[in-house]
Amino acid sequence: MLLVMLPVRNHLHHRIIITMSQKRKLLPAALGLLSLASLSVAAADALSLQGKTIGVAVVGTQHFWDREAFKGATEEVEKLGGKVIGVDGGRDNQVHANNHDILLSRKVDAVISILGDSAVEPKFKALRDAGIPVFTVDHVSQYSVNNTTSDNYTLGSTIGRYMADELGGKGNVAVFNAFSSALRICGIRYDQWKYVLKDYPDIHIIQPELAEQFANSPEDARKKTLELLSQYPKGKLDAIHVACWDQPAIGIVQALEETGRDKDVKVTAIDAGPETLEIMGGARQPVRG
Repeated sequence: MLLVMLPVRNHLHHRIIITMSQKRKLLPAALGLLSLASLSVAAADALSLQGKTIGVAVVGTQHFWDREAFKGATEEVEKLGGKVIGVDGGRDNQVHANNHDILLSRKVDAVISILGDSAVEPKFKALRDAGIPVFTVDHVSQYSVNNTTSDNYTLGSTIGRYMADELGGKGNVAVFNAFSSALRICGIRYDQWKYVLKDYPDIHIIQPELAEQFANSPEDARKKTLELLSQYPKGKLDAIHVACWDQPAIGIVQALEETGRDKDVKVTAIDAGPETLEIMGGARQPVRG
């Protein structure tokens, strides 16, 4: 896994700090394990999924990384000669879980499951009981043969240290943290970020924490940030952190620019989709909600 820190100023000299994990590059390794584990009938030096049908289930494709993970898994299966049955949960964890029933009924040879919460566990068990191996991406499960994941411990702790350095070890920080309880990867990232901040007693996390919606998260985060800024005038808020991903940061920056707070409030986040990178690079004005 490649971990890259990307501190870049945008066109209004507002700093967004993003930690980006290149998890997609690990998908071929997981698929190699899939082939070696139970499916490949080719020689040891020539991996093949010829004649095999692989189910690829993704929690949703609205987010850049989710789309790329789904695309990477699908393309690799096809490259190895396999047939893909893809199912998209529309970013609904229960729909994502139920989609595994479709793959079970289609009697696929194996399943690659990308993300999801605990709702998928009984589905994984049913697949395993039917002799269908499950390979997960960013979801640890006792029923999974292999889990391909980013180093979420390093992601969380690194962004915590980076933010603390940017603040000079003191300040008031608000955090968007909607998913740490439901998604293990988000929980790890948040917990490690918060753990690092224990070494900085002069950095205070504002309560209550903010919870972003997944659907149209930039606009949702923009509105919630505007409300936050009205409660914490200049000098009372020094940074806003997005604990698990990057999309809310787009709306946060919009709110800061609208209120003229873009020079005194820093923003940190994890992941780096194209829209966020454009803001960081100053290629265009942020999309207005």
